[in-house]
Amino acid sequence: MIPLVPLAVLIPLAGAALALAVPGHRRLQQGITLVALSAVVALSGFLMWAVDAHGTLVMEVGGWAAPFGIALVVDRVSALMLVVSSVVLLGVFLFSIGQGLADGDEDTPVSIYYPTYLVLGAGVFNAFIAGDLFNLYVGFEILLVSSYVLITLGGTAQRIRAGVTYVIVSLVSSVLFLAAIALIYGATGTVNMAQLTLRIAELPSEVQLLLNLALLIAFGIKAAVFPLAFWLPDSYPTAPAPVTAVFAGLLTKVGVYAIIRSQTQLFPQSSVDQLLLVIAGLTLLVGILGAVSQLDIKRLLSFTLISHIGYMIFGIGMANAAGFAATIYYIAHHIIVQTTLFLAVGLIERQGGTTSISGLGGLMRTAPVIAILFFIPMLNLGGIPPFSGFIGKLGLFTVAAELATPAAYWLMGIGALVSLLTLYALARAWVLAFWRSPKRAEAKIEAKAEAPAAKPATTEALMLRDREQALFERLQDAPDALPQAEQKEIPRLMFGATCGMVVVSVALTVFAGPLYAFATRAGEELAEPGRTVELVLGDHGDGGSPGGGSGDTVPEVAVLDEEGGAHG
Repeated sequence: MIPLVPLAVLIPLAGAALALAVPGHRRLQQGITLVALSAVVALSGFLMWAVDAHGTLVMEVGGWAAPFGIALVVDRVSALMLVVSSVVLLGVFLFSIGQGLADGDEDTPVSIYYPTYLVLGAGVFNAFIAGDLFNLYVGFEILLVSSYVLITLGGTAQRIRAGVTYVIVSLVSSVLFLAAIALIYGATGTVNMAQLTLRIAELPSEVQLLLNLALLIAFGIKAAVFPLAFWLPDSYPTAPAPVTAVFAGLLTKVGVYAIIRSQTQLFPQSSVDQLLLVIAGLTLLVGILGAVSQLDIKRLLSFTLISHIGYMIFGIGMANAAGFAATIYYIAHHIIVQTTLFLAVGLIERQGGTTSISGLGGLMRTAPVIAILFFIPMLNLGGIPPFSGFIGKLGLFTVAAELATPAAYWLMGIGALVSLLTLYALARAWVLAFWRSPKRAEAKIEAKAEAPAAKPATTEALMLRDREQALFERLQDAPDALPQAEQKEIPRLMFGATCGMVVVSVALTVFAGPLYAFATRAGEELAEPGRTVELVLGDHGDGGSPGGGSGDTVPEVAVLDEEGGAHG
């Protein structure tokens, strides 16, 4: 089983190389991408079963034992993330094929899109199985470089402007991450996470705090937590619908995953737990207040994305096995549901010609299937029982109630309020887009267009007030919104892909028991980082001094299962 571990990265990279070698052959590129992603879905499912049945898998690349070689580690958390991310990438890929076939790929250079999409997947998978900080950094860079290309596909001024912001913010976070790695290496002499578990604990507490905060800032930008999430609402909504869906579903969760790893494996005795709880509360509140004030569905969803990152930081901040388990379940739920909602919005945009709520109306009569495809994940994200969103939040609140601290009670209240406001914001958008009479929407648009002529400015104050009002409405609606476009045909494949993702989101509820039990075992694993240290370093422990590692090499990979038996 161990030789299968690197295939999660090698398969999409090989697929990208093959796809890039046949530019102009769209169907062939699609076939290669489909085979590569399907293979990773099957592989991830097998790895998830294997690590749950037999224990964590450790692959030492090139036969070089840790800490000298590159260690790839697949435990329950990383296996679940591999499954969820590969399913999302496959679903969004099918959606993008349908959209590309309908549009004739006029705005999407397919010779670039499919290889870049596979490289993005390789970067995400590599980040999930990285066993050392530098390999984690490489995974981040791979997915970021490919995301720079994807977010500017089409080359419009709007997308280029958003892409520049995204690139600058991503570069800043990468520089901070690299600087943090340099500081950690300077202080401990290693970047292997298992060895860092031992060596960071030997550092003075103030040095541990400094290193922890350095990583937390770098990962916080990538995860889009408050106040480091300012870039997201103006970046993601401008990309093509499939790109926005996969970015919103996956990329921020890679940052959250990195925070989980750093807090559980590098700093298990962290002194920033209270800080994380404060950040969680502010992220929940600020994000949802931004969502409630939006009149564009893409921007609304982008703010809910920020807000719900707060639930995940909430679970991490509680710093126990049950909190980690609830967070892991919530991450899996949120990746699927958030991606599904953005795919449904892609259908709304094609049917209504816009994502601005003020320009939509009457879609229930013309597109009842889209109404259902948006309604189900909307209830799920809002936390309506018995959906997975409710189960995840219930898990978090239960752990918080058991902690019984003032901070935990405050966050329970904030979390419940945010859940209600999420449902309110999404339900308002759904009602106006689907139930409102189209004539009322058209009348409102016409009234806005005719307002300056009907009410001539007689004084300078009136003119200034009109300009401010127009600017405010534009900012509130969608600052980068394009003019309303004509309706476009919706291919069956786009419907099918969105329906498939809705089914997967419902499956999270149907199989909530086994999935939450799996997340519980994963949480217990995270709460005991010593197990991973033993698996990666074997019986060599941390005998080396800083700068020299253990000084030993292991000629043959030895992997222990949870009961201590050797296999692999």
